[in-house]
Amino acid sequence: MKLYEFVAKQLFRKYGIATPEGEVADTPESAAQIAGRLGRAVIKAQVLTGGRGKAGGIAPVTQSNALETAKRILGMSIRGLQVRKLLVEEDKSPEKELYLGITIDRGKRRPVLIASRLGGVDIEEAARKAPGSIIRTHIDPLAGLFDYQVRTVSRRLGTDVGDVAFRLYRLFIERDCTLAEINPLGVVADGSLCALDAKITVDDSALFRQPFMEEESGSPEAIAKKHGMSYVALDGNIGCIVNGAGLAMASMDLIKGFGGEPANFMDVRGGAGAEDVADALSIVTSNPNVRAVLVNIFGGITRCDEIAVGIRDFRRRMDIRLPVVVRLTGTGEAEARRLLLSTGVIAADSSEDGARQVVALAHQP
Repeated sequence: MKLYEFVAKQLFRKYGIATPEGEVADTPESAAQIAGRLGRAVIKAQVLTGGRGKAGGIAPVTQSNALETAKRILGMSIRGLQVRKLLVEEDKSPEKELYLGITIDRGKRRPVLIASRLGGVDIEEAARKAPGSIIRTHIDPLAGLFDYQVRTVSRRLGTDVGDVAFRLYRLFIERDCTLAEINPLGVVADGSLCALDAKITVDDSALFRQPFMEEESGSPEAIAKKHGMSYVALDGNIGCIVNGAGLAMASMDLIKGFGGEPANFMDVRGGAGAEDVADALSIVTSNPNVRAVLVNIFGGITRCDEIAVGIRDFRRRMDIRLPVVVRLTGTGEAEARRLLLSTGVIAADSSEDGARQVVALAHQP
């Protein structure tokens, strides 16, 4: 599970890693007020994807243009994700930018500390353009990070990063991370180090040990898990709501087979009721990239009429205009079809028919 930058920085501060002073805003007016208190500030879109700077989602501001900039960034779409929160923080203007991160080397089955003098750019891009600039130090999972390893990294960077590296490694281990990254790690005017950006990904299988991150992340994955469902975001534009992982995978394969691209994996689990389906629709349609939705339900322990009630109530409450294709078969199927007659959803006779129809709808201009 990925964490928003502002949540990751909360964790950094808990572990003694310095970050710029800042606050979260969800309106342009509150963002402008925060920027006014900070003076020289930066407004940063809070979305769970990279490329924010290139998309215009990060901008330095003054008191005179903070409101206008916040209005531009809030609500914009970055790689299909809508910006709903802004992080407004002081502009540190570092003298030097470094990269420091820890992830898992699955080939060697151990953590690896990665560092570079080329901070502020994607580490993949830095590795491609200047492979010699990337420093990799593998960490023994039992013995941990050694002093000599950090001294070697610091010498090659030309900056002592020892304290930050040890704190980052402690966070990485204690919070069950698969990635803990600072990019850039800024060297500011007084020579101190400051995490100007933060990226943390937590192992989904360890979330039961990390309630703070699960509650604070606000991600669709976390919201779905809270409701007992499984959700994985993908890059397509067709939302999928299915009961059962096997049927969900088969439905996604059918969508791709008919020339479409799924926007997500969503398993509402067996026995899902009306409220569960309404919650699932809310999560799936929150992705602004979704052009159409396929609901594919096999009614065994799940009742089709309960699913139909959830779809009907959600469409009435939210006035969703997206086309929704529904295939329901099994327990309560006849009643479900009756309940959906006046809702405007499109009925499908089979999984194949549903996938064909939803792909055609998603391709419409």
